[in-house]
Parts: sequence; C-alpha cells; structure tokens
Amino acid sequence: MARAKARKTRRAKKKRSARHQRQPIGVVQEAATAAPQPESSSFAEEYQYVIADLKLIFILAAAMLALLVVLAVVLR
Repeated sequence: MARAKARKTRRAKKKRSARHQRQPIGVVQEAATAAPQPESSSFAEEYQYVIADLKLIFILAAAMLALLVVLAVVLR
C-alpha cells in the first residue's frame, strides 16, 4: 500500500514539473531557426536507387499480368 502511494506521488510530481516546463504555443524557439541547412542536392541523385527498384517492380508486374492473360486464354 505504501509503495502504491509513493508511486502516485512520484507520478504527480512528474506531471506537475512537466506542466511548468512547457512553453506557450505562440513562442518561437531559437534553436529551430539556428539549425544548419542541409546541402541542396538533386532529388534524382538522392533517390536513384528508388527509381531502379520501381523499374524492376514495374517489369515484374507487367510480366505477371501477361502471365495471367496467357493462362486465362489457355485455360478457357
């Protein structure tokens, strides 16, 4: 019973301290504006591997669709 009370009081203290640390919504943080900007790079350069994967997926999907059409014709 004493443990449960101690836990409740610790939780309540944490909640109270968390409330006091919050900033109002309208306040702009300086750290957000001081963050370094990432180097500008081309979208195609950054995601070149994705384009290659998408091409492979497209080829596989087209092959499976063709196989389904051939099977539908043959099995009728």
